[in-house]
Amino acid sequence: QVQLVESGGGWVQPGGSLRLACEAAGFTLDYENIGWFRQAPGKEREGVSCISSDDDSTYYADSVKGRFTISRDDAKNTVYLQMNSLQPEATAVYYCAARYGSFLYSPLAYTYDYWGQGTQVTVSS
Repeated sequence: QVQLVESGGGWVQPGGSLRLACEAAGFTLDYENIGWFRQAPGKEREGVSCISSDDDSTYYADSVKGRFTISRDDAKNTVYLQMNSLQPEATAVYYCAARYGSFLYSPLAYTYDYWGQGTQVTVSS
């Protein structure tokens, strides 16, 4: 069974950091483009970052550029999202998603095939 499982969410004070993990079960991430998305209450799902299946090319939304870093560890079948200098507007459920194909990384949610269940990130004082 194909499954993506996110972990690492939680509560953090403004300025703090969290590292999210997206682990795959039932398939290998080696040939998958992986995207991280977030959805805050009452808002649309937003593409935060994604990484290519081929050469680890990356994309970051302007709102997180310079503070978030996406990386992959194919040996662990896991993709990470390191989030630094978090602010309250980052509060959302964070999802990872997978899409098979060469250089098909994209911040558009509808282009992805498999989704995790999400992990809650709350930034508040």
